Amino acid sequence: MLRRLLLLHVPRRHFSSSFSSALPLSSPTFAVFGANTGVGKTLVSAGLAASLLRSHGASPSGVLYLKPLQTGFPADSDAEFLFRMVPSLLRASHAAHLAASLDILSASPSVEILPPLPEEAAFSYDGEGEVVRKQLSCRTLYAWREAVSPHLAAEREGMVVEDAHVRSRLAACLVEGENLGKGDGEGEVWKLVETAGGVASPGPSGTLQCDLYRAFRLPTILVGDGRLGGISSTLSAYETLLLRGYDVSAVILEDRGLSNDKFLLSYLRNRVPVLVLPPIPEDPSDDLTDWFCESSSVFGLLKDALQSFHSTRIQRLISMQRKSKDLLWWPFTQHNLVHVDSVTVIDSRCGESFSAYKVKDNKMTMTPQFDACASWWTQGPDSNLQIELARDMGYAAARYGHVMFPENAHEPALRCAELLLGGVGKDWASRVHYSDNGSTAIEIALKMAFRKFSLDHGILVDSGKSITNERNIQLKVLALEGSYHGDTLGAMEAQAPSAYTSFLQHPWYSGRGLFLNPPTVFIRNETCTLSLPPWIQHGHLSPGDKCFPSLAEVFCKTRDSSSAADLYSTYISQQLSKYSLSSNREHIAALIIEPVIQGAGGMHMIDPLFQRVLVQECRNRKIPVIFDEVFTGFWRLGVESTSELLGCLPDIACYAKLMTGGIVPLAATITTEAVFEAFKSDSKTQTLHHEDLGPFYSCEVPAAHLLPWHLQPHPKKKPCAWDASELSKTSMFFLSLILLLLDSNLELNWIITRSSRRSMLTALLHGHSYTAHAMGCSAAVKAIQWFRDPSKNSNLDFDQMKLNEMWDGTLVNQLSSLPNVKRVVSLGTLCAIELKAEGSDAGYASLCARSLIQLLHEEDDIYARPLGNVIYLMCGPCTAKDICTEQLSKVYRRISSFNPVH
Repeated sequence: MLRRLLLLHVPRRHFSSSFSSALPLSSPTFAVFGANTGVGKTLVSAGLAASLLRSHGASPSGVLYLKPLQTGFPADSDAEFLFRMVPSLLRASHAAHLAASLDILSASPSVEILPPLPEEAAFSYDGEGEVVRKQLSCRTLYAWREAVSPHLAAEREGMVVEDAHVRSRLAACLVEGENLGKGDGEGEVWKLVETAGGVASPGPSGTLQCDLYRAFRLPTILVGDGRLGGISSTLSAYETLLLRGYDVSAVILEDRGLSNDKFLLSYLRNRVPVLVLPPIPEDPSDDLTDWFCESSSVFGLLKDALQSFHSTRIQRLISMQRKSKDLLWWPFTQHNLVHVDSVTVIDSRCGESFSAYKVKDNKMTMTPQFDACASWWTQGPDSNLQIELARDMGYAAARYGHVMFPENAHEPALRCAELLLGGVGKDWASRVHYSDNGSTAIEIALKMAFRKFSLDHGILVDSGKSITNERNIQLKVLALEGSYHGDTLGAMEAQAPSAYTSFLQHPWYSGRGLFLNPPTVFIRNETCTLSLPPWIQHGHLSPGDKCFPSLAEVFCKTRDSSSAADLYSTYISQQLSKYSLSSNREHIAALIIEPVIQGAGGMHMIDPLFQRVLVQECRNRKIPVIFDEVFTGFWRLGVESTSELLGCLPDIACYAKLMTGGIVPLAATITTEAVFEAFKSDSKTQTLHHEDLGPFYSCEVPAAHLLPWHLQPHPKKKPCAWDASELSKTSMFFLSLILLLLDSNLELNWIITRSSRRSMLTALLHGHSYTAHAMGCSAAVKAIQWFRDPSKNSNLDFDQMKLNEMWDGTLVNQLSSLPNVKRVVSLGTLCAIELKAEGSDAGYASLCARSLIQLLHEEDDIYARPLGNVIYLMCGPCTAKDICTEQLSKVYRRISSFNPVH
């Protein structure tokens, strides 16, 4: 027996926009999407809510129904439909009490007559056993009068709501909903978020609703379409949700006699359960009570399917920390220092943030965490670009799969090459060589540079000429201390000794290069300061050469005529001359630098004047120049290419990471036509002559002692000498031994000339199976164009073709003045802070920032990964400045009160 006990109006509560962004996981939460408008989303929500509240026992204790966007209000109110209908469907066999409420938070000014809300009612149900208390809360967040798409209603009625406000209010309601019915028991509170129209229907700002709610990534109930054409619209909606990373937990649709459900069940078999509802009465006077009763078993199955989905998801999340610790081998990680509960379980990513599984105070949440290290410097997309990249990659995968690249062409690879040469390679590069990652791109660049140097300096020559002792020639690099060019063995040889090159890490490491200690620039006590290495301390520099009012002066080309430039030039020239005199077999054959910022070496900013002078000195000696822009390229430092900051150009440059927006690995080594020409030939092989002057043996031998090798008169020895081109050095030794045995008085004074003709492959022999893969090239095309488009990237100053300042200058200066901060580097998307530390507490092995990083992670939802005692924040080229300011403010507050434990 149903008895309506009361209907009352209470004063409206004021809504606060502030909320905890951590969404609770303890109770099931689902989004209800429709394949189209008019498919019965609200009926599904009502039937599911009734099935949940009809359950025996205290759990679930309540249902929160949220309708973020409602048009046609108040004549059409889905929240009111649930508020009126659901209590009438609870024919419980056990004693129960239901408290129901109806509320609306914001209505358009066009809604002339607003019902007095919130409205609350209580219902009591007779039955056996102890009374079980339940709650139903139905809330509309935003409402418009006209029954049209939300974007039209918002425009026509003058109440356009920004996406951020919709998401903020929805998140606050979901968090508040956890407390629904807490005074009456500890059961679950199920939360249903019903969207408006179809999956891709626009929200009030014009953003598609599947994108509008993507940050929450709520598990989804897809209400399919049982009408003619419904199979197509249902599958299109399903694929649209999958493309955006949603989990579709169930598909449910009305039976319209067309067997749509049977086809969908077959097509979606083993992927998602498909449930079918009886036909919905078309008579508008039908109150649908009988239909809901007939459908109750289907809604029971839906409830069970959703409960199973939720339980499976939670159990997997709970187990992932332990399983990952037991099964995975993480890079750059000392596993004994990683506690199980410190493992970050990432559920998804949306723009600049992870959604991470988190347990705090015994409460499970899904918490957005700002990715402060940009996932090892790869990330650039905001949420809009992320969706675009996913779409373009999906298209490329469907169109091309993967195709082999040598002697082939496809549109993504060709278009990407055009953009690279017209962007970062503009006015200097003419060729693009693709590879799979930054380290590989560096190895390719070294091969290119060495070949070009060898040709320019006569080490490799065409037939008819010769080279001397080709096997003993050593080609080495000129690089900077603190540089890092990748993890592969060849790339590591091109960097100075460091923690990364120790015997335990790289037993083969020898450091094949000349490594210079460069001057650096940083902000300290609000002043841009030049820090000089020991070799330059004796040099005379004026205060104006060592302190700058801003970074702009550091990059100014007028410094080229300064005393610092002369000092740099003299030092570099001396080092190169000294090295060339030390050996006639070792050659500096390439300059390789990370322009402006050294990444893994500690986020040091190298004086751009020093690097510019270094490039010029190498130009004067015909030493090829390589710019390693794997980290610094594509707007990471505020410009598309750091050559714009340095004011000079390379012969070869390497790109990766941000080139694809960070969504998939791809790298490119771009180069001048002159470098490309060094590898060209009219035949597959080229015959090269060389002489190996081997051990300097010479011998005057009596004719009787001549052995039957090929003989050749020698102009300087009598009676003859051997042309032993077929002899190895071991054979030479035994020949000497035989001659000595034949005549102990023999004077050994050989000259054995070992002359050979060798055929060598001249093409660049470097590639991998997935060279120029279509998905990566498609992503790169999208990312390169997106970052350069001011209509997409609001941070771009199109006239200057550089990013506006990302990090608040006042905060940066305040950070630089803290007593526990040694230096700050702020440029483009990077803001790095080195904490003061001494001895073993400084450098990459330092753990002094560990407790600070833990606080940022646990209390401020910032995922940071330090470089020893250097912590840094990194945003994307499109990140809103207020997001950067918010994160930097958190870091400032933490460092201000930070006292490292030694």
